Amino acid sequence: MASNDPQDQESRRIELMDHEFGVEKELEEESEDEDVEGWDDWEAENDDVDEGESSDTDFLCFFCHSRYGSCDALFDHCSSSHHFDFRGIRTGLGLDFYGAFKLINYVRSQVAEHRCWNCGVACQSNQDLQNHLHETVNIEAINPLLDDERYLKPFMKDDSLLYNFGEDEEGEDDYAAPIDKEELIRDLKNYEDISIDDDHTDTCDKSGVKVVSASNDKNGVSSIEHAGSTGGKLKEIKNVNDNYFGAYSSFGIHREMISDKVRTDAYRQVILKNPSLLKNAVVMDVGCGTGILSLFAAQAGASRVIAIEASEKMAAVATQIALDNGLWQSKIPNEGFNQPTEVIEVVRGMVEELDISLQVQPQSVDVLVSEWMGYCLLYESMLSSVLFARDRWLKPGGAILPDTATIFVAGFGRGGTSLPFWENVYGFNMSCIGKELVGDAAQTPIVDIVDNHDIVTSSAVLQTFDLATMKPDEVDFTASAVLEPCFGSSGGSITDDLESLTTLCYGVVLWFETGFTSRFCKEMPGVLSTSPYTPKTHWSQTILTFREPIAIASEKLIGDRLAAVGTDACPASKIHLRISIARAAAEHRSIDISLEIAGFGPDGRRLKWPVQLFSLR
Repeated sequence: MASNDPQDQESRRIELMDHEFGVEKELEEESEDEDVEGWDDWEAENDDVDEGESSDTDFLCFFCHSRYGSCDALFDHCSSSHHFDFRGIRTGLGLDFYGAFKLINYVRSQVAEHRCWNCGVACQSNQDLQNHLHETVNIEAINPLLDDERYLKPFMKDDSLLYNFGEDEEGEDDYAAPIDKEELIRDLKNYEDISIDDDHTDTCDKSGVKVVSASNDKNGVSSIEHAGSTGGKLKEIKNVNDNYFGAYSSFGIHREMISDKVRTDAYRQVILKNPSLLKNAVVMDVGCGTGILSLFAAQAGASRVIAIEASEKMAAVATQIALDNGLWQSKIPNEGFNQPTEVIEVVRGMVEELDISLQVQPQSVDVLVSEWMGYCLLYESMLSSVLFARDRWLKPGGAILPDTATIFVAGFGRGGTSLPFWENVYGFNMSCIGKELVGDAAQTPIVDIVDNHDIVTSSAVLQTFDLATMKPDEVDFTASAVLEPCFGSSGGSITDDLESLTTLCYGVVLWFETGFTSRFCKEMPGVLSTSPYTPKTHWSQTILTFREPIAIASEKLIGDRLAAVGTDACPASKIHLRISIARAAAEHRSIDISLEIAGFGPDGRRLKWPVQLFSLR
């Protein structure tokens, strides 16, 4: 149960992290069947820690104020003094790293509420709770609770236990790629402020500005001990919103979006070609911008269109455009309008703050339309605002356009990087620049067009959203996908010693499709796609580059069993991915992405690479 204490609410934050720091390479045959079942067997594999390192770490007890110099000492104390056997529970439930990570945050959250983590009994004080603690009654009862993604958020700031509890686990891979542990820990700590906004403070509209950069800054999110910074956090969010909506004063952004024929025509077709949906309907347009979708709705026969826009300038512009086209609805008697004369009513403000100014009854809107999508679908966190409007104003059974959204993933080859360009610049070799850019791209997402000829794997669905039924906390997600070599026309190279076609996969590309399905659009369903295989859009695609390319080949190829999977001598026949995308706390309209990669050889051997963390700003 989530706490209502502002201190606790402020401290709930999600961290997209991985604790795999690499171990010495170890050859061991593994059956692929054991690994392909899923990612639950991905457990911690860390470098050995220097003896002096753990002694400097301070581990706080779950239940009292005792602190210990090692995880083992802490777990022994909790087991003997508080009847909490962390290691036994983890083994009994078969928890992987993420499950154990959730368990730690779950228990800390329950203790903060003076609630028994095991039976759920609420106590009056921490001392009462300590007196109440008992042997585990039904260990399986807490397993469903750990499915809640909110327990991926570190409950306590600078919780050393989260970074160290898996250090002594034995690795299970055939190989583990080396990594600089200190560097990764720094990266993980920089991501400590990643969180999921559950309070619906996100606002509406979308940006067309292609500004993407990596950020490792921490922006003062308070811990349990520092509740006084809540006001500062809200002020920071307001500043982000002001800058965000201020960017929409630029007509260039709106020209880019309206000029995107794929985008605009997709909305125009479904609005105008589904008369049974729009005729005499009350329509709400969330983040209307210039009002183009509202104009389409009015043209389709809507009886009333409520166009919501948070940018002060664009709200005025949308009003003028509606007026110029004879579609503006005015309710101001002293201007000569005693009754609403036309269709479109422009309301200036954030959709979450319109209860007072918006004269419309809850659950009275027939159709909710919005062009909310950002880069990688979720950049700008506008989907939360659309879902808020759905829950507040859409009629039961009302239509939402679009009503589905799907993120896809595929691997790209060398042509998807900048390497080919820099290898021959007017006859000069400048490949050193290309190599540096590829290295930088392993830390920063790139928004750009990927030619479909440069796709070297199959495509896979990463995540699908049903906008009519999804919950707001489902915007952030973790999902898995399997990619197989599929060179198409990109070509590969037939090596002298391998008879099978091989090529290098340099990273993965993400794109999305939104659907206007027959659930609501009965006369003419539609799809808006940003795929590399369809005409380009202003969203382009989002590119995540591997730290090092992975050699891939057909499953028929049996490579050198002594070579690492993913090398030229032993190409991978499959690439398994686990990708997490969550709204960032430091800049709440940004998203943070974690990427986990494992290559499987035809003989079932596996190589995992260290987690990569990206920030789309």
